[in-house]
Amino acid sequence: MAFSEVREYMHGDDIRSIDWNVTARFGHPFVKIFEEERELTVILLVDLSASGEFGTRQQFKKDLITEICAVLSFSAIQNNDKIGIIFFTDRIEKFIPPKKGKTHILRIIRELIEFQPEGRGTDLGTALKYLTNAIKKRSICFLISDFQSPNFEDAIKLANKKHDLVALRIQDPGESILPDVGLIRMMDPESGQWRLIDTSEKQVREQFDRNLNLFNRELEALFSRSGVDAAVLQTNRSYVKPLMQLFKNRGRK
Repeated sequence: MAFSEVREYMHGDDIRSIDWNVTARFGHPFVKIFEEERELTVILLVDLSASGEFGTRQQFKKDLITEICAVLSFSAIQNNDKIGIIFFTDRIEKFIPPKKGKTHILRIIRELIEFQPEGRGTDLGTALKYLTNAIKKRSICFLISDFQSPNFEDAIKLANKKHDLVALRIQDPGESILPDVGLIRMMDPESGQWRLIDTSEKQVREQFDRNLNLFNRELEALFSRSGVDAAVLQTNRSYVKPLMQLFKNRGRK
């Protein structure tokens, strides 16, 4: 509740709201009026790991992340909300505290485009713990990542208790299928390790599908257990409908 104004006492007003200084000055009672503070704080928790440098259709995953962050930032400024951003990989790369204003938004977008992270891996647990410790006021936090990180369930549960956490999972269609193209060398962009894979073997492709389906089910179950709202955004599709559906579902709660 934020202080709004002082007005003359009316029958039925709570006597505990009387402003005694103003009352003494004018010789008859005045009360303090408070209004509910509507200003929100929005935090973007952005994954800048090397897996974002992947894309097989219209754009890389990191480009989609930049666009989503820009949309959320301008939405926040239109609502007169504060917005801040935390960049992370396998470490905390940069923290821009929440503020208002067009200049602040443009700074965030410039950093999204130009910032070069030092790390290449993903540590969601470290990022979520930093969020919990650094942001004291309850905020709406958008965690934007492909969620290719182990052991972050405890951290996401704790963060969602303190804040209103929303998970935006970034995907590329090329990640969901292993094509039959024979013997190929593949590199993990986060670890830098190379592997030789024979994609012509049916067992290899089937194992890939099983691993992917298991990962998707476990991640969805984790969000459900943690009480975190989530949406999947893909590089080859418009993000407008998934975001609108996400906010519509949240509005029903």
